[in-house]
Amino acid sequence: MQPVLQICAFYDTVPWRLTPRDLDRYFAGPGKAPKQSTTRSKITRIDGFFAFLEQRYAGEILRRFGAAVESPIDAFNRPCHRWDFGLRIPPSARAMKEFFASWRESLPGERKYPVAARNYVMSKLTYISGVRAAELCGIRIGDIHWENGQWGRFLVHGKGSKGSGPREREAFLFQEGRDLLWWYVEEIRGEFCDDPTDPHAPLFPSERVPSAIAALNLPTSPALLPDSFRRVLKAASKQHLKGPVQELFPHLLRHACATHNYEASMPLWDVQVLLGHTWATTTVGYLATAKGDPERQCLESSRRAARRLSSET
Repeated sequence: MQPVLQICAFYDTVPWRLTPRDLDRYFAGPGKAPKQSTTRSKITRIDGFFAFLEQRYAGEILRRFGAAVESPIDAFNRPCHRWDFGLRIPPSARAMKEFFASWRESLPGERKYPVAARNYVMSKLTYISGVRAAELCGIRIGDIHWENGQWGRFLVHGKGSKGSGPREREAFLFQEGRDLLWWYVEEIRGEFCDDPTDPHAPLFPSERVPSAIAALNLPTSPALLPDSFRRVLKAASKQHLKGPVQELFPHLLRHACATHNYEASMPLWDVQVLLGHTWATTTVGYLATAKGDPERQCLESSRRAARRLSSET
């Protein structure tokens, strides 16, 4: 809605009077953004607003103002998603192992040890489970189900597709994630100012409680925001990450989780389930840098077939 208001204020008009030429002039002049991704995001939001306007109020606008509602985002303005999508290359599995080892060794010397440990656990859990930053920050104490699966799982509110809204799904801990999270819950989580036994309390709380919230004297602290998590991960990567990849962000950890598990012979279907994707084609996009070896896989398939034949005879 905000981009529509900005353009209407610039032309001093109402939305249904905007034309594709108006958008051309606006985004080539005062509305020009330094990044094409920002322009693409605004255009997508404008197009979505006009779809809503057409479905809900087109008839009323036509009766009252004599104007037909039509989106100014024509075929030439509509983004094709081909300008700024660079290849996301995650660090190698060895680099990630060294990164987390170096970070873990530095924790005892941190001024705010519980906060530093929380940041470390969040980052490594993202890498192990492949969850998104928003999913991770939204986890509550009661969302952890230690008894599910082989090593326990936790509930996340996943990203919805095609406007369906967030979808709940179970994310996987694996043995390494279970040990890590158990240590955090037992040793670190109780150091924050709220009640760690409250099932509605955030698993990863913020150490900074706004005064307006503190005045309410609520039993739980607010959760750490995704943007704050991105900042601490970026700072940690500059300090502890070695190699050609110099900077980490949560979604790159998600790419690293998919790539390294696939390289370790996890089937594509299982990687898809791990990431919570509906379509395997989405998962394939995360594996653009995976080091596959078709010849080795062909030989292994031949050996498996030979073993089955020999066992049957």
